[in-house]
Amino acid sequence: MASGIFAVLDDIAILMDDVVMMSKLATKKTAGILGDDLAVNAEKATGFVSSRELPVLWAITKGSFVNKLIILPVVFLLSYFLPALIKVILILGGLYLAYEGVHKIFEYLVSKTGKKEKYEGPDYKVEITESEKDKIKSAVTTDFILSLEIVIIAMGTVMDKSLQIQILTVSVVALIATIGVYGLVALIVRMDDFGLMLISKSKGNALMISVGNGFINLLPMIIRLLGVVGTIALVLVAGGIFVHNIEVIHHWMPDFMPAMVFEFLTGILGGIVALILITLVQTIIKKLKK
Repeated sequence: MASGIFAVLDDIAILMDDVVMMSKLATKKTAGILGDDLAVNAEKATGFVSSRELPVLWAITKGSFVNKLIILPVVFLLSYFLPALIKVILILGGLYLAYEGVHKIFEYLVSKTGKKEKYEGPDYKVEITESEKDKIKSAVTTDFILSLEIVIIAMGTVMDKSLQIQILTVSVVALIATIGVYGLVALIVRMDDFGLMLISKSKGNALMISVGNGFINLLPMIIRLLGVVGTIALVLVAGGIFVHNIEVIHHWMPDFMPAMVFEFLTGILGGIVALILITLVQTIIKKLKK
């Protein structure tokens, strides 16, 4: 009896050692996507009044956990029964990311050249509520695509391992992706509150006041930077999906051009195509409703 228990424990220890080792490898391979995920979601979780930042972030985080609960079993089943379908799903997800990135660029250019009108809309609290709903929905949808990419890349590192190691390793990476990314986002969006806390507890200490003001002044710059980085990340991830999963596009890449530049240009082109198609569909639907 005792020897049997020790044998089981030994097997579990060996299994967990393999999982830890493979999780490290898979996390390294998904590091680029995790960085993009951080930039995109940090940008989406900001822009609200201070009291609403953490509730909005928590709503997005819960959505991210739900995404993982949907993606993990589906990817495990598809990788076994219909591996070719995973590539199709990835490409469709890439089109969505490219569309969102290019749409943001287009809106920015239009806002710079268009005439700005004074807002005379509904009550401010209502506007915030609608803004929260839209941003949470957009963030959770984007998280779904990025999570799918992370899970599939992680799966690719353990395809030659046993089913137990595959499930445990990919699940660990998915958990790290959610907790790590949204934990860092929470720290970023609360920088100004940390700065105010330092100032309130400084008791006239010039260094603490200076550091506190530094955090407060740094936050708007980080938010603006994350807005730019997040948009670029969307286009880059989309372009990477196209280049690595569509053979024709992969062969089009010139030898003299850096891979990142080609992926960015591919993402922009894919986003423009998606924007045109979606705009045409929306126009047709509006005309049919009339």
